[in-house]
Parts: sequence; C-alpha cells; structure tokens
Amino acid sequence: MDSAPKKYKYDWPIDATLAVIGGKWKPLIIYALNDETLRFSQLLDKLQPRITQRMLTKQLRQLEEDGLVTRKVYAEVPPKVEYSLTEIGKSLMPILDQLCVWGSEHMGDCIEYQCE
Repeated sequence: MDSAPKKYKYDWPIDATLAVIGGKWKPLIIYALNDETLRFSQLLDKLQPRITQRMLTKQLRQLEEDGLVTRKVYAEVPPKVEYSLTEIGKSLMPILDQLCVWGSEHMGDCIEYQCE
C-alpha cells in the first residue's frame, strides 16, 4: 500500500490564480474582453501600442488552454476569428475590477487610462 503524500501543483491558491492570469498581458486581455466578443484585430486595437500581434496571439492561446477564453473560427475568407470570455474567465472580472479600483486610488497620478 502506497502512502506517499499527494503532490500538488501549487502551494497556495494564489499561486494557482497567478499562474493562470499572471504577467503583464493576461489581465489586460481578460479585462478588454469583459462582456464583449471581439475579433483579433479589435482586441489588438484596444491593447496597442502596448502589445505586439505575436504576444497577443501567444497570450490568447494560453488563456484558451487554461479555459478562460473561447475562440470561435468562422469558415470564410478572409478568416474571421472571435474571442470571448468563458464563464470561468468572467468570474475573474470582480477581481480585476478591484485591481482597477486599487490602482486608481493609490496610483492615479501615474495612470493614463481609467478603468471602464
């Protein structure tokens, strides 16, 4: 009988959360999608000039892999691809809203854009 302790992927719940939404771009992408379905070019427009096409593609793939974003491809020429948040992705919005409030309250003088 094997009584080896269970190996966990993360030590703390915040580790798991940050693994999924951590980094510079993922929270901004999730926030930009909020209650919208956007085409790649629309999402890129919202985030430029701060993000490159290549980085947006990479981050969207990771968010899709983690179940936060859904990608819908239409069979037409030119290709049409739309992105939207899954229910799990939408569940992050209150957290991101609170991050925006904190940023406005404590770093407001350094912020160019305000939360929507």
